[in-house]
Amino acid sequence: MGGQRFPIILYFSYSIESKPMKKLIGMVFGLAISFASFSQIPSGPWQVLEPSNAALKRHESGFVECDGKFYALGGRGKKAIEAYNPKTNTWENLGDTPIEFHHFQALSFQHEIYVICAFTGGYPHEKPIENMLIFNPKTKTWREGAKIPANRLRGSAGIFAYKNKIYAVCGIKDGHYDGHVSWFDVFDPKTNTWTQLPDAPRARDHVQAAMLGDKLYMVGGRNSHAAIGKVLDKTIAEVDVYDFKTGAWTTLPNGLPTLRAGTCTLTKYPYVIVLQGESTKQVPAHAEVEALDVRTNEWVKFPSLLQGRHGTSTILYKNKLYIMAGSANRGGGPELNTMEYLPW
Repeated sequence: MGGQRFPIILYFSYSIESKPMKKLIGMVFGLAISFASFSQIPSGPWQVLEPSNAALKRHESGFVECDGKFYALGGRGKKAIEAYNPKTNTWENLGDTPIEFHHFQALSFQHEIYVICAFTGGYPHEKPIENMLIFNPKTKTWREGAKIPANRLRGSAGIFAYKNKIYAVCGIKDGHYDGHVSWFDVFDPKTNTWTQLPDAPRARDHVQAAMLGDKLYMVGGRNSHAAIGKVLDKTIAEVDVYDFKTGAWTTLPNGLPTLRAGTCTLTKYPYVIVLQGESTKQVPAHAEVEALDVRTNEWVKFPSLLQGRHGTSTILYKNKLYIMAGSANRGGGPELNTMEYLPW
């Protein structure tokens, strides 16, 4: 673990020139290399990335990769969408979004960017957006996508794609006020229809969904409940997993070590990585990066962020983790436009 390498000593009683022995040696060393690469934890530290021009400060926003560029979009009071080009290290303003939206997990799907189950409006009664919003990076234009069923409207949900279909899981109906849901829905772009799936074991919002293999992982989040004065308090420890092969939910024995919401989650075998967040534990946003090893269901620590933040997303691109924007403290500010990366 941790990138360590262990020597492999093989003793043979006959010539390594024989075909069976050559095949065996190749298999052994191939497995050793594969295991080492799968097991390696990045040593860090995170590094500041300084583009040649500054991006807009934003939080409760999206940050997503699409066809080799990074897109920052949405956020409270923000309408500009910006594209970062890793080749030129520059940001480009691509114009405004149709409406203000925030509290969403941006999805890169079939060369476009989807905004689904987002909120618009102000705290604490933010309203769910009724339609998908879809951005085409080539034409730099927005269009309305399918309507979300009226009885399944919510924001701050987990959004992901699997086998050419789009999924929405959990969320909250009435901003930060009330109405947490455990709903699980699938949208089929071919038929333009939504279908309800088995509810998750528990409701949660301010959460992101992450796929690894044929399994969906729901980690972190909370039940925002301004109606009783507990917006940040009701964080969730349990890790819920949906297996697409069996069509069943399970809950893992080991929950998230550092309880927080407003996290971002991504996967790279064998890890489900949870970054950033906010909680009642501290005023500064969380800088912790914790990873679940799905082979053992044990948690390991990755290098912490240089800047704690919440309300943004992370990108894995060409063996580097990137994170950008967000809020430096729990709640609404100060907003950030900084970006950092972790080689992996």
